[in-house]
Amino acid sequence: MEREIHLPDTLAIFPLPSALILPRSRLPLHFFEQRYLQMVDDTLRTDARIIGMLQPRRLPDGSEVLHRIGCAGRITQFSETEDGRYMVTLTGVSRFRFSDEVNVETPYRQCNVNWEGFEADRGSSETDDGLDRANFMALLKRFFESQGLSADTQSLSDADDELLINSLSMLLDFDSEEKQALLEAPSLRTRRETLVTLMEIALRGGPDKKEQMQ
Repeated sequence: MEREIHLPDTLAIFPLPSALILPRSRLPLHFFEQRYLQMVDDTLRTDARIIGMLQPRRLPDGSEVLHRIGCAGRITQFSETEDGRYMVTLTGVSRFRFSDEVNVETPYRQCNVNWEGFEADRGSSETDDGLDRANFMALLKRFFESQGLSADTQSLSDADDELLINSLSMLLDFDSEEKQALLEAPSLRTRRETLVTLMEIALRGGPDKKEQMQ
């Protein structure tokens, strides 16, 4: 039986554009900035070993704010290179809602967060009863070809619903707002529907993609 993880009210935050972690998924990260090396050191000293991932969002005036919804990941693998960099794997724990930023002395940012509304993230894996796997894989193959990508589509086809949809949501090269839409999808089915829409827009040439998503 898995050990229950305490979800803290305050999280160390790693703001990274176009980077996405989802519950029960794994995200490898490479840390080399001193402030984030300290963040990893401090996080490893805690029982939960949790870091919050939040995407920054640039406003029309050039300023930057954080999106309101992010996802926390637990450090489940860790190694240090000879030159002092850290190679870390985060395993997604739960999404959260960012409430406010904390005034701290640490060089990295910390935020108060709320976990309510994301209880399903801490449960068992989701399934997508509406997934037409054959049509989905055919669309994915056309998308890969249009992007000049190659992939082991057979392995992808054999993956369970959640692994398939969440892995593609994390790995495919969509912009920050599109990644955020995938993160905020309330269910695996709506995430798959969003993913299909993004791939279809890209296949049509993708003019004004964000307007078509609204």
